[in-house]
Amino acid sequence: MIKMQRLSKIFQPYHVIPKEFQIKQTEKDMYSKSAKLMLELGIMRQSSPGCFNLLPLGIRALEKLIRIVDEGMDSIGGQKVEFPSLINQKLWSTSGRINEVTELFKLKDRHGQNYILGPTHEEIASDLLSQCQNSYKHFPLMIYQITNKFRDELRPKLGLIRSKQFTMKDMYSFDIDQESAIKTYETVTEKYDTIFKNLGVKYHRIRGFSGTMGGTLSHEYHYEAEVGEDVLLKCIKCKDILNSELVQDKTCPQCGEIGDMDQTKGIEVGHTFLLGDRYTKPFSCNFTDKSGKSKNLQMGCYGLGITRILAASIETLSTDEEIRWPRLIAPYSVLIIPPKAKSKEDLIATESLEQLCHSLNQIPELKGEIVVDDRTDMTIGRRNMQGKRFGYPFIIVLGKRIMEDPALYELHDINSGVQVDLTLQDLAVYINKHLNDNNVQ
Repeated sequence: MIKMQRLSKIFQPYHVIPKEFQIKQTEKDMYSKSAKLMLELGIMRQSSPGCFNLLPLGIRALEKLIRIVDEGMDSIGGQKVEFPSLINQKLWSTSGRINEVTELFKLKDRHGQNYILGPTHEEIASDLLSQCQNSYKHFPLMIYQITNKFRDELRPKLGLIRSKQFTMKDMYSFDIDQESAIKTYETVTEKYDTIFKNLGVKYHRIRGFSGTMGGTLSHEYHYEAEVGEDVLLKCIKCKDILNSELVQDKTCPQCGEIGDMDQTKGIEVGHTFLLGDRYTKPFSCNFTDKSGKSKNLQMGCYGLGITRILAASIETLSTDEEIRWPRLIAPYSVLIIPPKAKSKEDLIATESLEQLCHSLNQIPELKGEIVVDDRTDMTIGRRNMQGKRFGYPFIIVLGKRIMEDPALYELHDINSGVQVDLTLQDLAVYINKHLNDNNVQ
């Protein structure tokens, strides 16, 4: 007997949206498809404004995304660490950012010590390296973490797109000179491009605004979406895309063209900065060069909004009523819908289901990726409709044609819109061939 994940056992509370969130959704700038769908379909629940409970199916998608990012960072030599979320304010006073950033959660412990909940960790990383005996032989060094971050948003909105607590990947690089720092920067940003391409959602890498982070070079990664808060401009002449914050008097800084630019909105899902000694200098974060002289390390930082990528992907790919996932991070790849209980097809459903699961489990990528909608008191049509709303990449229905010889299974390839009846062998071949297809974009 093959062990199967049964949908009825998954904690997935449907259609329960807090009234206060429903009210906010009526405000145009508060609305997002991703928040609506993730709440309605039991992927998350709001705990308080800007804070969400991520439920089992949401966690599966999040962990898949984290695994993709971990593999990417490991492939370029990144080393995973974990910094404290609770940061002594003295570190931010040393960098000078304590009065520059307004969205900080500030608190005191029982001894009167001032802390903040970390929105980012440049100060922690620089302070850590400053406590080490650093030789030029130890660099380049890239350390990163994937942890919860905190921001005291004035108006949290759009679900996970702008929340008070969120999951972020933040990497910090240290090099002995500017030339080496640029090489490291290029290595990381190239890997970012690979990650975003593999996710299969159309994105833009653009020159960005450094803001309170400081530094000499910055790039942003955006998904196009109507609810995006950033305005992206594309030069009609040189096709360069950049944040509107960098454009003055409608002049393209790349080619000097003056005039109107194509405009779209974007959700920022990643940001990279070449920081120079912006943080290493005030923390005396130094190394000893070949001649024995002490010099400042050159730093870079690289962020990916993990929960924001999750929500923004759904925002970009989905309709108002149906979720579409990047195929690599869909909670499950295959949903199987057996016949309704006590129907004619139900008489042979157990054997057909066993054969189907056995066949699909021969595909290595599908191990642990199959869920059976065992709510057989419901009609096939209703379960199929719910499966499509949730966006399972492949839905297999055991309908009337499983009674034929050979038995035919009804396959729905959700992202491509293909619906076809296939034998068991042809079904396995089709899914194996299309399992890693890029997404609809």
